[in-house]
Amino acid sequence: MNFLVLRVPVASESKVAGMDWDKLRIFHAVADAGSLTHAGDQLHLSQSAVSRQVRALEESLNATLFHRHARGLILTEQGELLFDATRAMMKRLDAATARIRDSEEEVFGELRVTTTTGFGSLWLAPRLPQLYNKYPDLKIDLMLEERVLDLPMREADVAIRMKEPSQADLIRKRLMSVHMCLYASPEYLAQRGTPETPSDLHHHRLVCQNPRSAQVGAGAMLINELMTHDIPSLLTVNNYFGVLQGVLHNLGIGVLPDYLTQDFPNLVRVLPDVHSVDVPVFLAYPEELRHSKRIAAFRDFVQNEIITYRKKLKEQAES
Repeated sequence: MNFLVLRVPVASESKVAGMDWDKLRIFHAVADAGSLTHAGDQLHLSQSAVSRQVRALEESLNATLFHRHARGLILTEQGELLFDATRAMMKRLDAATARIRDSEEEVFGELRVTTTTGFGSLWLAPRLPQLYNKYPDLKIDLMLEERVLDLPMREADVAIRMKEPSQADLIRKRLMSVHMCLYASPEYLAQRGTPETPSDLHHHRLVCQNPRSAQVGAGAMLINELMTHDIPSLLTVNNYFGVLQGVLHNLGIGVLPDYLTQDFPNLVRVLPDVHSVDVPVFLAYPEELRHSKRIAAFRDFVQNEIITYRKKLKEQAES
């Protein structure tokens, strides 16, 4: 079945490792869930059994780990310290489990992919059927957000980002370059006319991301430059998917990445000499997952899709 998803005083981890692992595992589940009942459901234990283990851990540490109240549990300062340690241990276990699973010949299991909302929803997600057709047992968790997740700390397995990752211990590969350009629907241009110079934008509505919102710097720079033309009507959205919807519904001229023109061929490029500087697109994953078959399968899939994408762009340009 396919899945696509569109979270004490401790001097060191070595001391934590010396404690009863079952109690630590139960404590971690309770701290993560914020509830004895929810943790028990995850661990297939009764609430009373979970409560006994937590109290036994508190007694062994001579510390209170949770503030208990009617709405649930809140970690104490000592509890926060222990939770930080157990969280680091769980991430290391996850990494070890991933390496063990990746020693198998088949590509299966969960693959956590992070990328921006625009690229993930407009370019990557529509192409995932090809990956699932080849590897039907993959379970992809697609995390779309502008925040850069920490790959070495296993917040995700692989990332596609609109700039070169700066985190250490990452394998990175440049995939392609993107430009932010101006697009409109044929219906909008038929109603309002086609601008011939940037100053003509004064007579149009601009649809774009707010320049103060999280986005690639090149896009924000282009929007700020366009704003100098005293554009009276504006629609701002916090991601490119929303900008695209505004353009498709004839609301105005949109600032959009050029990678979507292949899948939306009816969009009309406006003021072709106006565009952002190059925006590099990188794929990155932790060095420790170098031999992961799931990572390799995803990397090869993305690279093959980009080759196909470039060929189609060339064919469109020549036709």
